[in-house]
Amino acid sequence: MGARPDFTSDDELLDAYSETVASTVEKVQDAVVAIAAHKTSPRGRQGGTGSGFLFTPDGYLLTNSHVVHGATSLEVLRPDGTRSDAQLVGEDPETDLAVLRIGASRALSHVELGDSSKLRVGQVAIAIGNPLGFNHTVTSGIVSALGRSLPSKTGRMIDNVIQTDAALNPGNSGGPLLDTRARVIGVNTAIIPGAQAICFAVAVNSAKWVVQQLFAHGRVRRAFIGLSGATVPMSRRVARFLGVEQASGVRVSQVQPGSPAGLAGLLADDLIVGIDGAAVRTVDDLQRLLDESRIGKHCVLRILRGTQPLYLSVTPMESRRI
Repeated sequence: MGARPDFTSDDELLDAYSETVASTVEKVQDAVVAIAAHKTSPRGRQGGTGSGFLFTPDGYLLTNSHVVHGATSLEVLRPDGTRSDAQLVGEDPETDLAVLRIGASRALSHVELGDSSKLRVGQVAIAIGNPLGFNHTVTSGIVSALGRSLPSKTGRMIDNVIQTDAALNPGNSGGPLLDTRARVIGVNTAIIPGAQAICFAVAVNSAKWVVQQLFAHGRVRRAFIGLSGATVPMSRRVARFLGVEQASGVRVSQVQPGSPAGLAGLLADDLIVGIDGAAVRTVDDLQRLLDESRIGKHCVLRILRGTQPLYLSVTPMESRRI
């Protein structure tokens, strides 16, 4: 007779899951803050609230643009009860991200930024924030889908968005979405009113690029071609057919009429694999390559349309800003 299988009890599995979530929260909880954004209007002082998280020891933090946009003053409440005035370093409404800074006389607890390109559907996702004024609320779930697109306040589509079923509510905006190693994988940004367990976060790799731009220029100046798309795998057969060494590309889901991409003849379902000789493996690659250096300049997109490889000429314009 063979050895009896060693079945782990449900209680043991639940205990392991609970311990994972609890230890993750303990590692990052001191870095998650509440944000109060005050606005002065003819009707008096108004305000809104949101969440954010410190990502450097010297007081820089990430949140959503919609939390802080138009604020005349910003205040940050840390978990130890410390209140600090915050300065807006810069914001990017087109990805709904903003960077703030608070003064720091000592090194502050901060989070580690992860790598959203390594995410898998089904892995555990943990959200921390301040929904409806309840500070440091923790919810957990799974990564439900990757590569979603959402419209930003400017009308531009935010690509490479993470969908999760970790519950979010008003006030969670700007808080971190974490993996089980306490690394930030996304910035919580949106819920769908009336839907259940459908919530979204801007991928942390997109946030890293935006942070670099805001640190360098105080704003994000990007080339705009007018499409939304998702990272999709590419078979070895297709890669060999195209003569490229990459395992993925960007599948176009929508082309805006009259945009540079539309005028160039790009169509939905086209697969973008390169621009100006540089490989385009992911949506992040495409966003990174469409920087200010390509505004108003002739560029060449390498695509696969069905079984036909094509080169399309496109001239990016400067992205609209609000």
